[in-house]
Amino acid sequence: MSRAIPQPPGYPFLGNIFSLNNGQILTPFVDVPAHGFHELARKFGEIYQLNLLGRKVIFVSSYALVNELCDDSRFRKSVGGALKETRNLLNDGIFTAFDGETSWNVAHRLLVPAFVRKSFGAKPALQTDTNKLDSMPIDLNIDPTDDLTRVALDTIALCSMSYRQDSQPPFVQTMVDFLQECNNRANRPKIVQMFLNATNGKYQRDIEQMRNTAKAILQDRKANPTDSKDMLNVMLRGRDPKTGAQMSDESIIDNLLTFLIAGHETTSGTMSFALYYLLKHPEVMKELQSEIDNVLGDQPAQLGDLTRMQYLNAVIRETIRLQPTAAIRAIYPLEDTVIGGGKYFVMKNEPIALQIWDLHRDISIWEEFKPERMLKENFELLPPNAWQPFGFGMRSCIGRAFAWQEMCLVLSSIVQRFDLALVDPSYELQITQAITIKPKDFRILARQR
Repeated sequence: MSRAIPQPPGYPFLGNIFSLNNGQILTPFVDVPAHGFHELARKFGEIYQLNLLGRKVIFVSSYALVNELCDDSRFRKSVGGALKETRNLLNDGIFTAFDGETSWNVAHRLLVPAFVRKSFGAKPALQTDTNKLDSMPIDLNIDPTDDLTRVALDTIALCSMSYRQDSQPPFVQTMVDFLQECNNRANRPKIVQMFLNATNGKYQRDIEQMRNTAKAILQDRKANPTDSKDMLNVMLRGRDPKTGAQMSDESIIDNLLTFLIAGHETTSGTMSFALYYLLKHPEVMKELQSEIDNVLGDQPAQLGDLTRMQYLNAVIRETIRLQPTAAIRAIYPLEDTVIGGGKYFVMKNEPIALQIWDLHRDISIWEEFKPERMLKENFELLPPNAWQPFGFGMRSCIGRAFAWQEMCLVLSSIVQRFDLALVDPSYELQITQAITIKPKDFRILARQR
């Protein structure tokens, strides 16, 4: 017989919206929801449920349960919360489509083989950005999260559509504002949202500005065709191998914007977290600097060097374990089912949130920051689905190989060229969250080596 899933006490109509902030009624939502969910998992255990303004969501955090739920034959990706709000911009793009939407199937069959070709021009694009480091002042006091966000955005724009974004402040700020508002809208009662006229107006203007930018790029490519082997040409010229269909202009715009958002948010956050952990663990920084010096010398990194920098790969794996930038993912069961060895009943289509932030801290598997556990021979011995920052199954991240190359190339260039230190040696990691998580108030000193 199945057990009742634990749930904190709530309020009529509002449900458990105050449970994420220790019951403080005037401030119902924490800045970092992932931390609020973490505290609930500590209190209620591996599974609990919340009523969020009338919408029931089940949360799971243990390795045993998450591993069971990583099964495409029983569960599918659920697009809800802040991710669902991004559909106002991205519609049924490759990342935000509901299960079974036709446009996703066509785009997926066209784009997956293209991403399998690995580099997609990443090296020339990244070399342009990393070469800028050489012309910087000798001593820098920088916000690495902000700078790496711009590098990542420039890179994905150049590689996906041969477009040099050059970190245009209006577009970057528009995207940041849009993502933050998506997170806010997911946490507001709809009746409150209706009366926020100024906020709603800006949100719509932000959407129009970003779609107009992508539309202009598409129209320019149509008017001035090139032989560039970028994602834009793949979408313009490709045909679905199953149906022969081509992607519509609207679908191309949806996916261009998807690449910009999904392709820069996660990588820039991970690189920023990596710098934090390196600075907090000087013995790891020393080991990494030694490896990079031995492999690269004073030469820029090439794609062929990445497999030789095993410790760098381990540092990134361990960073993304502790701080998976997509801290929570959601799925739903295709049929009524029981999970946890028959302990818990879950109804068909009921959303289940996988707390990846907690999965990656399950004490049955993990401990402190320790890159050595992620070296190739150890990494391959990890239990299935214990480390899954890129999702699982058919809806896993199709750009993970590209993102990994980008992170390796950028981080190796930074560590090769600079000695780093915290501006405030007493700084302890703080996090901000919109769609993804990133360091907050994190500043470093960079001195050319």
